[in-house]
Amino acid sequence: MRVVLVEGASDRAAVEVLARRLGAGPLEVVVLHGITNLRARLRDQTTGPDGVRLLHDAAESAHVERVLADAGPSAGEVRRFVCDADLEDELIRAVGVPAVLGIVEAQGERTAYDRMAQQPAQRDRTEHQRLRRWLGARSGHKLTYAALLAEAVPLDAVPAPLRDLLTDPDAGAAADPG
Repeated sequence: MRVVLVEGASDRAAVEVLARRLGAGPLEVVVLHGITNLRARLRDQTTGPDGVRLLHDAAESAHVERVLADAGPSAGEVRRFVCDADLEDELIRAVGVPAVLGIVEAQGERTAYDRMAQQPAQRDRTEHQRLRRWLGARSGHKLTYAALLAEAVPLDAVPAPLRDLLTDPDAGAAADPG
């Protein structure tokens, strides 16, 4: 069984939906509850025959590199898959802003989104940036929308870090930015 470490519950939801949709086979998706828990999880994690796969945000790369360097061979093989800004950014780009706004509307939350988008602090942002901000603004939004966006993303547009994480047995080194 492939072991996949993710930062949060929304990441797990998206990975599980995409794994099902892509026919990725059995996974054990482990939520770190924040990348700062990586060190402890690697110490406690048993690895599968495929090693451990780690999905994280680009901004966390320096921390991940330090943890992996400190852990040395005791961490086993850790393949890294890096989201550009974060998982939500990857999914919004893959699904497309108009479709994401349609999903927000289907959830009955378009009025709430439009209200937030009209606030002075949001006016100079792009629609994509406002959607990212909105997804993180309310408790539960990331979790709910990660699964919905993962369902909506066309299979030929699955973001590279997620596609490689789930489908390429030898991926990781190419997805590692550093």
